[in-house]
Amino acid sequence: MGLFFSLIIGLGWFFSYFYNDVAILYVAVFIAIFMNIFSYWFSDKIVLRLHRAKPVIREEYFDLWNATENLSITAGLPMPRLYVIEDQAPNAFATGRDAEHAVVCVTTGLVAMLDKNELEGVIAHELSHIGNRDMLLSTVVVVMAGFVALLSDLFLRSRMWGGSQNRHNSAGPPLLLMGIIFAILTPIAATLIRLAISRKREFLADASGALLTRYPEGLASALKKISSASLPMYRANNATAHLFIANPFGAKSTSGLHKLFMTHPPIEERIRALTEMKNENQR
Repeated sequence: MGLFFSLIIGLGWFFSYFYNDVAILYVAVFIAIFMNIFSYWFSDKIVLRLHRAKPVIREEYFDLWNATENLSITAGLPMPRLYVIEDQAPNAFATGRDAEHAVVCVTTGLVAMLDKNELEGVIAHELSHIGNRDMLLSTVVVVMAGFVALLSDLFLRSRMWGGSQNRHNSAGPPLLLMGIIFAILTPIAATLIRLAISRKREFLADASGALLTRYPEGLASALKKISSASLPMYRANNATAHLFIANPFGAKSTSGLHKLFMTHPPIEERIRALTEMKNENQR
């Protein structure tokens, strides 16, 4: 969070210095605060509508409802609202601004594919995101990363339009070149920070979920089935990909430079960590 704030302040300061207008810095900070407040209050509604999720009826999804209710009691959390997405790809996510306004959403493919223990493992994982306050963290980080990219794009476009030539002449080519490099690399750095945070929180939710059910094999088996399906979600979206328990775009390469830009840690590493937890519990 500190790194993101530093990036935003640094970008705002540079643009205000380059254009000799301190108002740019004030506007950047104001918009960042406004976007954070907006995303804090409406993030769950936006995500649910984006994926056309529907509220769950207990009579229709009895096992899902009971698993969520029982695990919520065990975790000491209010039972979240339950939603379902009509999609054959097995996946799930949690959203909402806090535990009292949390939502757990699963696909119909997930419910159809998993058995009771595996379903409980996935629900425990999502409840752990709620208990660990990952939803608020991920929302704020995504907004900040998007805002950094927006500021950089505005700067690059303004140079293409030839704006503020007087300031450009007084600053000189070195400052202009530094600004262009800064504007190009900063969004990449912001994206890498966002993805790194997302991957770490997935590992934490796996561990917390396994402790909640006291059965790491359930979540490990669920992850194995989800990865073997390799089905992309019909409405997969880059903006919300990090929220899901597995990559909504399906299985992808996990080697080389591509691993840096993954929203999730490789399934193999997650299963290995859960297996190690199981072995430790048996000792």
